[in-house]
Amino acid sequence: MREFIVTFAKDHGWRVRVDGAGNILCHRNRREIALQAHYDMVCVGRAPQIQLVRQGPFLMAREASLGADNGVGVAIMLALMAKGCEGEYLFTNDEEIGLVGAKHLGFELEAKGMVNLDSEEFGAIFVGAAGGVGLQGRLPIEYEEGGGPFWEVSFQGQGGHSGVDITKPIPNAIKELLHYLATQDLRIARIEGGERDNAIPAKARAIVAGEPQPAPGIAIAPAQPLPLIREDVEVLALLLAIPHGVREWDESLAIPAASQNLALVKSEAGELLVNISLRAMDREGLTRLERENSALLWGFGAVLKSLDRYPPWEPRIGKFAREIQKRYEAMVGHEVPFKAIHAGLESAIFAARFPEMEILSIGPQISNPHSTKERVRLDTIPPIYHLLEGLLCGDEAS
Repeated sequence: MREFIVTFAKDHGWRVRVDGAGNILCHRNRREIALQAHYDMVCVGRAPQIQLVRQGPFLMAREASLGADNGVGVAIMLALMAKGCEGEYLFTNDEEIGLVGAKHLGFELEAKGMVNLDSEEFGAIFVGAAGGVGLQGRLPIEYEEGGGPFWEVSFQGQGGHSGVDITKPIPNAIKELLHYLATQDLRIARIEGGERDNAIPAKARAIVAGEPQPAPGIAIAPAQPLPLIREDVEVLALLLAIPHGVREWDESLAIPAASQNLALVKSEAGELLVNISLRAMDREGLTRLERENSALLWGFGAVLKSLDRYPPWEPRIGKFAREIQKRYEAMVGHEVPFKAIHAGLESAIFAARFPEMEILSIGPQISNPHSTKERVRLDTIPPIYHLLEGLLCGDEAS
């Protein structure tokens, strides 16, 4: 993807720079406004082998995440570059694994205003976002031989984004499997679930010994014998004790103030690996979540590690945001509110790096990102493109 963007930009006459983190900056002469999108995606299901499916006004991928997050933003930027609309075009790398590209940006930007194109709600302008941190625990486990019969028990759900979808009735596959195991007289040999730290787990499975009973949503199949986790290792108790979902609610923003996602569980090589993704709208809330979950994991004997910390993006509405709002409302014919989102955006990193730059985020309507149900509403893409075309190329161009 990086090679494609670089070649495309050079073929259309843009100066191109690539830094050590894989970020790409393209510009010509006028650099008052920057557009920014990330060019990596969360691969779920069959992705990155993507077969596009059109369903009415929506575009999806068959049994895979689509990559509209943030491929649509990338496509809009490339289209504007092809037309010659001048500005700074910043394509960032590795956003989905902790805003890595933004954190290690090797360029100085000249723009005084930035439009991030990673929002997923059409008809709103985002000026704030949650901060986050991943918390990892490694719990030593020991095994012993035991009798069978052995079975694989599993749960399959739909998954979703661990920030924007955390308020929805989407089952966490790990939690569903744990609650099933808590009702059964079984010994655990292996347990694993989850795919990405920033995705609500869609799959979880365990190899168990005993006689598992049927239950809604649980698949049961014969399995090969394996050594059993010793009964004095409290794997089930630890995992059941870890919360999942909204922890606090912000009434003023009508979004979660704090949440957490039991994202990944895997038993192998003599240890139980547990990853929890934590989000909060302010630094103190994030610190409290990390402290509580660290105490829980430590209490069970886990070795702790913090992963991919990024700050909250605190709202700031200035002249640039008001201009975008005016153009947006003129295009759609109704009020366009300023909002904050309970998810991490690279805008938080850029706001700290470039304190004089005014930053906002817009985008088309995208549903269920980070899952096989991801889809983008196609008729919401052209308005975003034309808004930016008028901003960068002049209103007569759009």
